[in-house]
Amino acid sequence: MKYEIRHRSHSYVIATVEADTFKLAIEWALKRRVNLSEADLARVDLSDMNLSKLTLVRADLSGARLCGTNLYGTNLSRTKLSGADLSGSNLYATDLTGADLSNANFSNSDLSGSELAGANLSGADFTGSNLLGAHFSTATLSPAA
Repeated sequence: MKYEIRHRSHSYVIATVEADTFKLAIEWALKRRVNLSEADLARVDLSDMNLSKLTLVRADLSGARLCGTNLYGTNLSRTKLSGADLSGSNLYATDLTGADLSNANFSNSDLSGSELAGANLSGADFTGSNLLGAHFSTATLSPAA
């Protein structure tokens, strides 16, 4: 099947990939170092993938499943992750500056050493997460519902 990875706001095609699933299309694009910054990846299942040290600035990952995903050192600044499930993920030293993390699930994740300055954390769930050394300056915080 042919899949298109599109820009989140201009809707132009970033890459067209022939693959069995959209997840495999993303893996193909990453192996070929396709720039997925500002990509529309909303509601996509990227669970258990290795997305370490990538640049996904301003991407739309709202409602995405990223359970158990390795995001070590990834640049997710100004990315939309509202309602995303990142439970059990490795976000060690990840840049989440100015990201929309509202209602995201970070339960049992490692966010140690991450940068969350200016991020919207309203309703985010950090139950059981490692937040050692994470920076929350000017982040918007409110309890989960």
